[in-house]
Amino acid sequence: MIRGMLDNNNDSIPEFTFKAVAIGVVLGIVFGAANAYLGLRVGMTVSASIPAAVMTVATFHLLRTRGTLLEANMSQTVASASTSLATGTIFTIPALFLWGAVPPYWQVVVLAFLGGLLGLSAMIPLRRLLIVKAHGELPYPEGTACAEVLRATATGRDGAASGSAWIFRGIAVGAAVKLLISLAYLFPSEVQAALPVLPKAELALEIAPALIGVGYILGYRQSAVCVAGALISAVTLIPLIAWLGAGLSAPLFPEASRLVVDMDAGAIWSRYVRYIGAGAVATAGVLTVLRGLPAMAGAFTAVARGVQGGGARATGESVLRTDRDLPASFVFGGVATVVLVAGLVPGVFAGEMSAIQRAVLAGGVGLFGVLFVAVAARIVGIVGVSSQPTSGIALVTLLGTASVFAAAGWVDADARAGVLTVGTIVAIAASKAGDISQDLKTGWLVGATPARQQLGQLIGAAFACWAVAATVMLLGTAYEFGSQEIPAPQATLMKTIIEGVLSGQLPWDLVLTGAGLAIGAMLCGVSGLAFAIGVYLPLATMAPLYVGGCVRALVERRRGPLAEGDSDPGVLAASGLVAGEGLAGVLVAGLVAAGAAPKAMEPRFGGLTGELVALAVALLVCLFLWRGALGARAAR
Repeated sequence: MIRGMLDNNNDSIPEFTFKAVAIGVVLGIVFGAANAYLGLRVGMTVSASIPAAVMTVATFHLLRTRGTLLEANMSQTVASASTSLATGTIFTIPALFLWGAVPPYWQVVVLAFLGGLLGLSAMIPLRRLLIVKAHGELPYPEGTACAEVLRATATGRDGAASGSAWIFRGIAVGAAVKLLISLAYLFPSEVQAALPVLPKAELALEIAPALIGVGYILGYRQSAVCVAGALISAVTLIPLIAWLGAGLSAPLFPEASRLVVDMDAGAIWSRYVRYIGAGAVATAGVLTVLRGLPAMAGAFTAVARGVQGGGARATGESVLRTDRDLPASFVFGGVATVVLVAGLVPGVFAGEMSAIQRAVLAGGVGLFGVLFVAVAARIVGIVGVSSQPTSGIALVTLLGTASVFAAAGWVDADARAGVLTVGTIVAIAASKAGDISQDLKTGWLVGATPARQQLGQLIGAAFACWAVAATVMLLGTAYEFGSQEIPAPQATLMKTIIEGVLSGQLPWDLVLTGAGLAIGAMLCGVSGLAFAIGVYLPLATMAPLYVGGCVRALVERRRGPLAEGDSDPGVLAASGLVAGEGLAGVLVAGLVAAGAAPKAMEPRFGGLTGELVALAVALLVCLFLWRGALGARAAR
């Protein structure tokens, strides 16, 4: 139950309360673990703000306690802090596992928290400029949508109980399917079919409720762009390489031992198409960042003008509750703490680093971190968190830092590990800036206190860093990163880029081929990053995204546009699928790591029967989303 509307200047309104923070922390741990699992599976995460807001209202209802609109907003602010930590961590840390340099748990926790602190601290001076003054220019789509959901729960327009019910149902469905596949081994996790005529071309579909849910959240167009890239790899690049390599009598670089004719489709993808995909992702990411440079320059120019005009001094001293930030001492102290801890404390960066190397890496953290916080905070105001170019930001950071190390002759295993962890902190900082920007927009629209939201984000990060790090370490122990179960695509990409820069042995012909594909896609007016991720990931992983996108398109054609302030119950159900499969995946990984469950075994239903059962389960998941989107709306 939510009490609504508010006096924006009343400082006694319940907002930063124990129950709001506690519920936010618990939800943050849940969504942090689920997003870490999802990111290691498919290379992307989903925003937790709206699901957390709805689940907060449901929790208030279950606990039979009344809460204010600001308490609900505080809870979702704390909960959403976990998403950004998961994003940066899963993009980089698994590469250390792939190098055989497994980091200690505490090191991953420290890196995640430092990235969160840097992103929060550097974003605070930008709040008035981007959230308030640029309100008409920067809509911050997730933040605006979340504000509408919170307002609707306060006025009773939106069935909060109904929406939260579909989240919990989604969690149950996603967890059940994952357990049937990975614990009971009832049916295969993937369906494949070879295509005639085209050599070694295959169509494939992974039975993954989380990926179907992500496709629904992304929508038809974005999921179609992703699967288009995957189709280019599966039915064009792989058959083309197989055809051209059929007559070769020697291995084709970068493969050193096997002939192309002796490779199956998976081997060709691993040895050749993966580099094409890496080139596509790197190019699309860098170009996306370059397009954000004018926004970055404008943001920093405006900040400088604000400082000269005394705006920085006023931070934290505003009379109005709704215009009160954490003080400037926190801003400068937070940034300085991150840089000094990273540069002076041995063991923060992975690998054995000398004092001068740590100083260079810390300088990279400070430079790239502060710059890309401004880029991210501005970009997400237009395209939203889901389209934030975190991978491109991480790539630019790694390329810049690795180039300095290569020029200095620091190219050993410790050097590449240190460079990688610079990317960890910067990627988390940029992702955190995007997340807190959306939350601050929500808070500004509902009359929250910015300083309390910023403190809530800090608390959320302080708890979520342990859960995210534990999830990554657990999955890395139970499975092999880079395997079919846990592909860790973004971390594999970062590993490839660092190795190539430091060794000077990248297969540039394949990388530049991918660059050309990404540029061609962007010239056609589609998302270069979405297309490039499709090229980089197997078709089996991208196909369920497209299935979910198709369900979303059919739902929208059937029901028409939603009324202003209505949340999409289909998105809530899809978020439940993501959380359910993610939590079940973490549970299975824990059982595997403890030796209580096998890592893999033959499914009980194999062959054609198993594939038909798997397809039937995928259809049931789609019908669940359909029912969630249309049935809940009809009920209201």
